[in-house]
Amino acid sequence: MKSIECEPMADEADFLPASMRGPLFYPKLSGRSKAWFALYVQVKHEKDIIRRLEQKDVDCFLPLMECWSKRRDRRKRITVPLFPGYVFVYTVLDNYTNVDILKTPGAVNIVRNSEGPLPIPSYQIRNLRTILGASQSIELHPYLKEGECVRVVRGPLNGCVGILKRHSPKQGRLVVRVDCIQRSVSVELDVEDVEPAEPLREKRTLS
Repeated sequence: MKSIECEPMADEADFLPASMRGPLFYPKLSGRSKAWFALYVQVKHEKDIIRRLEQKDVDCFLPLMECWSKRRDRRKRITVPLFPGYVFVYTVLDNYTNVDILKTPGAVNIVRNSEGPLPIPSYQIRNLRTILGASQSIELHPYLKEGECVRVVRGPLNGCVGILKRHSPKQGRLVVRVDCIQRSVSVELDVEDVEPAEPLREKRTLS
C-alpha cells in the first residue's frame, strides 16, 4: 500500500513568518512529566513534519486513514491524515522543547488557550490508536461533547471510551473525540460489547 506524496517543502530557513507561529516563550511553562499535545502544522505536509520531529527524537503520532484518491485517470487506495493540519507530540513541554518543536519547518503552533498549551488526556490518544489498529472502517464525525458515555469491554475495540450513537437495538457507532482540537471519529460496533461508563477526565498541570 502506497501513501500519498507531500508537496515539496519551502525553504527551511524562512518557512513561516514569526507572526504566524505565535509566542515561543511561556513564562509559566515548566512541564514536569510527559504529556500529549496537538501541534498545528502546514496542511499537506504532516508526513514531512513527522519525519523531521522523529529526527529530533520527539515522540510523535500522526493518525492516518485510508481513502480513495480523487485522481480522474485512476482510482487507488491512499493513506491521508485523519485530522489534516494536526500531528500529536508526546513530550515534557518546557520552554526549550516548545521552541525546538516550533522551529520544525511546517510547524505553526501548539494548540493552547490563554494560559498556554493544552495537554491531551492520554486515553483520547489510546482510543485513536486502538480504533486505527482494529482494521475497521472509521468515519469522521461531527464533534460531540456530550452523550451516552460507554466503555467497550470486548472485541477489537476493547478499552475504548466514547459516546454511543445507537441506530438500532443491537448496533451503533462509537464516537471518540480529541477535545482540544474539537474533532471526532466514529466506528461501527455491537451494542452488546459496551457498558455504561463515567466520562474520563485527566487533570494535568504545566506549572
